[in-house]
This record gives sequence, structure tokens and C-alpha cells, in this order.
Amino acid sequence: MDFPYLTRFQPVLLSLFRFITGLLLFQYGVAKLFKFPVLPYFANIPPLIYAAGTLELVLGGLLMVGLFTRLAAFILSGEMAFAYFMGHMFKGETPVFLPLLNGGTAAILFCFACLYLSAAGAGPVSVDAAMGKK
Repeated sequence: MDFPYLTRFQPVLLSLFRFITGLLLFQYGVAKLFKFPVLPYFANIPPLIYAAGTLELVLGGLLMVGLFTRLAAFILSGEMAFAYFMGHMFKGETPVFLPLLNGGTAAILFCFACLYLSAAGAGPVSVDAAMGKK
């Protein structure tokens, strides 16, 4: 079944999807680096998490405004894949492949959302689009 009347909203929804994805990643960066809000699972974090938080803060901010979207999204996609394999899949002595059991659902979703954004671009409501009109 096709919904042709929804097709006209596709470009603007791409921009909204990009913004929301960036905002969610940005909040993880703020929580990891500035410990706001205080979350128990970010209380004692290893140094590698600070690198992840920096990427999420800076590149999530770039996604929100739509600047260098393809590059930022591609890097974030790789970071989320790395986060899944390092932080979720191999938590214990044996690998746990089910995201529902290892807590990696968000990492997988962010990985593929960012991979899509790296291919689709920023959309019409973005700094990238505004710079392209010059």
C-alpha cells in the first residue's frame, strides 16, 4: 500500500530525524562528560567513555544543526558499532549476542540511524543545505 500524500513530507522529516538523532546523541555526551543528569551507570566511567562522550557531544551538535552531516554521521555510526561490540556484546566472559539481554539496543539503533544519515544527507532544514544555496 502506498501513501503518496506523505511523500511530500519526506525531506522535512529527514531534517527532523537528523535533529532528533543528534539531540539524543548530544544528551549522552553531556551525561558522560558533565555528569548531568546524574546517572548511576555513568558514575565511574573509564577513560574510553570520555572519548565517546566527546564524539557524541561535538558530532551530535553538528548533526543537530546539520553541519558536515555526512561525515559526522559516518563517524558516529562507527562509534556506535564500536560501542556495541566493546561495551555491550562482550560484557562478561562469554559474548551475549541478543541486544535485549546485553543492553545494546540503543547502540544498534544509533549505528544504523547514523549510517542512514551519512547516505541520505542533512535534508533541507540544515546548515549544509543553506551553504549549498550560495
